[in-house]
Amino acid sequence: MEFFATVIRFFQNGGEFMYPILIVLALGLAIAVERFIYLRRAYGENRTVWAQLMPLVNEGRHEEAEQLAATSTTAIGRVLGHGISRARGASSREDVELAMEESLMEVTPQLERRTHYLATFANVATLLGLLGTIIGLIHGFAAVSDINPSQKQDQLSASVSIAMNCTAFGLMVAIPFLLIHAWLVSMTDELVDSLEMASVKFLNSLGLKK
Repeated sequence: MEFFATVIRFFQNGGEFMYPILIVLALGLAIAVERFIYLRRAYGENRTVWAQLMPLVNEGRHEEAEQLAATSTTAIGRVLGHGISRARGASSREDVELAMEESLMEVTPQLERRTHYLATFANVATLLGLLGTIIGLIHGFAAVSDINPSQKQDQLSASVSIAMNCTAFGLMVAIPFLLIHAWLVSMTDELVDSLEMASVKFLNSLGLKK
């Protein structure tokens, strides 16, 4: 209970700019959780579709593979689906490769969607914290201008301490968001790399000439 009382007191002493930072925190957490779940699910689903598609391709059952890819909503299903469709009427590896690259360019933005907001929210939280501190200091200096000189130091010290709470809260939001952003970007890059590797393996399995 004492911990929660300390947190509440810290929040109340930070001033009105603590609330916008709290909103940024809530939005950022929602995006981070949604992106993590989406990327983890996409990775698992891609592996499942890959395990189902490649045996069909290796056995020359391209029509069945194309039907399976067409019913899949996964990134790898869309990329390989374009490749299989083009391979049925293509005579060169380059034609199939271009079709798959085009499809990869379409699915990549979906994997990266909303992740960049976390870096933006980190900057916004920091700036809101600084702005809240500056406004708090302005109010603090204005408040001590008309009081007894012997009390100014104590009153000013208390005002500065309260104003710095806003900067501290902004940084406590910003730093984790930067780390989470870097982590999600790394997950996305790994997923895109796996799609590119799958595309190369698929092209090699077709045995088309350049």
